[in-house]
Amino acid sequence: MFAIVDIETTGSKPDYDKIIEIAIYLHDGEKIVDSFCTLVNPERYIPDFITKLTGISNAMVADAPRFYEIAKKIVQFTEGHIFVAHNVHFDYSFLKNEFRSLGYNYQRQTLCTVRLSRKLIPNLPSYSLGKLCESLGIKIQERHRAKGDAEATAQIFTRLVQINRMQVENDVIEAEIKFPTLPPKISYEQVADLPEETGVYYFHDEKGAVIYVGKSRNIRKRIASHFQLFSKNRKHSALKETIADISYEITGSELVALLLESAEIKKYKPRFNKAQRRDKYLYGIFVRKDSEGYLRLYADKIKTEKMPIYFTESGIMAKIIIEKYQQKYNLCQKLCDMYRHSGACFGYRVGECAGACVCEEPIETYNSRVEQVIAHLSQFKKPNFCIIGKGRTHTEKSLVWVENGLYCGFGFVDMEDLEDINNVQKLKQFIQKQPDNKDAQKIIRQYLETSQDKVFYF
Repeated sequence: MFAIVDIETTGSKPDYDKIIEIAIYLHDGEKIVDSFCTLVNPERYIPDFITKLTGISNAMVADAPRFYEIAKKIVQFTEGHIFVAHNVHFDYSFLKNEFRSLGYNYQRQTLCTVRLSRKLIPNLPSYSLGKLCESLGIKIQERHRAKGDAEATAQIFTRLVQINRMQVENDVIEAEIKFPTLPPKISYEQVADLPEETGVYYFHDEKGAVIYVGKSRNIRKRIASHFQLFSKNRKHSALKETIADISYEITGSELVALLLESAEIKKYKPRFNKAQRRDKYLYGIFVRKDSEGYLRLYADKIKTEKMPIYFTESGIMAKIIIEKYQQKYNLCQKLCDMYRHSGACFGYRVGECAGACVCEEPIETYNSRVEQVIAHLSQFKKPNFCIIGKGRTHTEKSLVWVENGLYCGFGFVDMEDLEDINNVQKLKQFIQKQPDNKDAQKIIRQYLETSQDKVFYF
């Protein structure tokens, strides 16, 4: 037996708004066999826009029963039945919340006629109640009233049951009851076809836009847990209603998945990802080699074509850090962008600079001290290394490349090509360039602290 339900409310938030009307039609799989319908006094003001939409005014519900007065009737009327509604999450969430306020845990198996319609009657222009009824030639007697909408839903359900009975090898209704937490636009087959491997997954809306990016060591299990969470967490309901498609990229390596997830979030700025969408580190400390061969440190704003050796939130902070290391390692003020006049720097004149600014100090000697600074600022024990980890197949390995303290990117290589591991240029050709940033460096540093992956220093 099925209990087909529709409610009208004071708003769209189950934890705040209240029910103002409820209609329940009992359906035996062929026809309606009983019904219950009543206005409900929400014990609060009904907003004007709700009255305009539904026609239900504050005066109409003034003498209506409170929810607690009809709660027992609802429990008894739906006991042992499948809870059916058009966009079932909305109606079911409101009822559960109303019962929760009374100290009662209301639990029913659920079935959504939106999802069911998408599966049994594909390719319709819209699956909203009004548009769906229009496509099926069903006339709604009282639109946006619980009785009229519930009766229309019951007629839709009758059609869907008839269509389903013709699909002898595939009981769609039974599958939908078994997996009620899936988003309305996602099928069980889509989830079942997902790989149980490490990688990055993407949720898309109906236009194909990326609305959420995540990573997991088991993509299918993680996505299934998302959908379980949707049924328990009202904050995720907007994401659930928006998801129309799922895609993924297998990485094999958890480190590559972490780095790719971070980069994709920054690239797409998905509306349902909050972390890492914006990079607060807009400035940094850079290093370059001048025409004489000396390494120069300088502060600048981060640009896409060149990444710093250290990230800061402001240019002033970057200059303060450079000055600190200039004093600690007796670096030239001019080569640290602290002295911009021609000729020797002030430090040279007072005997604190060995003369790199006038080419008196050997290049190798001076650059070795700058390289020590780079090693400190890069947050890695050594500035040049490659992390070799699990690949996407059993004959493949993943590579994560760091050079001069900067994250360069990742790639995949066949194990046969790893035989000549000391050929740095050969390995580097497999690397796909990726943007360096503070988040990427933090991910790599933290991963190295616990990982058993092989690290090749060069």
